[in-house]
Amino acid sequence: MAEYKIIKMEGRAKRAEFKTVHGTVQTPVFMNVGTAAAIKGAVSTLDLKEIGCQIELSNTYHLHVRPGDELIHKLGGIHKFMNWDRPVLTDSGGFQVFSLAGLRKIKEEGVTFHSHVDGRIIFMGPEESMRIQSHLGSTIAMAFDECPPAKAERSYVQPSVDRTTRWLNRCASELKRLNALEDTVNKDQLLFGINQGAVYDDIRIEHAKVISELELDGYAVGGLAVGETHEEMYRILDSTVPFLPKDKPTYLMGVGTPVNIVEAVDRGVDFFDCVYPSRNARHGALYTHKGRLNIKNAKYACDDRPIEEGCQCPACKNYSRAYIRHLMIAGEMLAMRLCVLHNLYFYNHMMEEIRGALDEGCFAGFKKKFISDFESGNV
Repeated sequence: MAEYKIIKMEGRAKRAEFKTVHGTVQTPVFMNVGTAAAIKGAVSTLDLKEIGCQIELSNTYHLHVRPGDELIHKLGGIHKFMNWDRPVLTDSGGFQVFSLAGLRKIKEEGVTFHSHVDGRIIFMGPEESMRIQSHLGSTIAMAFDECPPAKAERSYVQPSVDRTTRWLNRCASELKRLNALEDTVNKDQLLFGINQGAVYDDIRIEHAKVISELELDGYAVGGLAVGETHEEMYRILDSTVPFLPKDKPTYLMGVGTPVNIVEAVDRGVDFFDCVYPSRNARHGALYTHKGRLNIKNAKYACDDRPIEEGCQCPACKNYSRAYIRHLMIAGEMLAMRLCVLHNLYFYNHMMEEIRGALDEGCFAGFKKKFISDFESGNV
């Protein structure tokens, strides 16, 4: 079992550490997204250490499709496969139930997909998801769930959430069985449950109460940042997080912008992941403390400054905006790599700043200044 220890609180914001079999995670934390066991943009696991990544996230569905979880199991699990000795969280494949809506069919047993790679039929239910994640040997396995669209009708959302609860019980039973097997890669694999309920506060709260009784290793809030406004997201967090166990990690899945993260920390969330920093970087959109800039803009053609003054990422320490813009316009792969390194460094360093502010008891002031500076757009 993992150990989650709250070091300090300011309001509902938590500063904690989470001890796992693959190392201790300082929270609040941003998990760098490596969907297919790699960060898009030619960033290696050695790079991840250099830019301060504590925990990496990979995707159960994608790794099952290619190269196959059984192959990864044969090679000793995902940590050996990608040469990463820090924690790994694998999502359950549940989000693909949402994102591949045109390719799937949901029933009580699980979900039938058509593979996005070759069209073959794949069946995944709670037991299959747990078996795949057990093969991968990740530090944290996510429960298999359905993520209803944010604006789905109540008549759809309630039965969906009830099924997710039944699936969660099946996940917990199966993972317990798998952790006891002799050839299991990681016998200490942890399980996080997922709260769902779209934008219905009462459904969310009731679901949070029900899943809290299972005494899992952590709890996620899923099904946000999928069509609702930021204000609706914050409202759901305000109403739901207080009903999740305070003495366990709280993970907001797939969120978000720097401001989203600071706002969610203030509401008691301490685990985050999002594709924004890497995806935006590959298109030249870069984060700074003064807002976002598009490095492809002509005004940076002769700009000899780094992306952000004082930034200690490999891109900013060595190259100018002018050079990185040139690489991006020329279609050089190095452009994507440098931009992704910068954005991931920015996110990881932002979390360090958040933890520092909580350590010093000045998070409220930090939050106000951070949002004000970021929204100034003075880049």
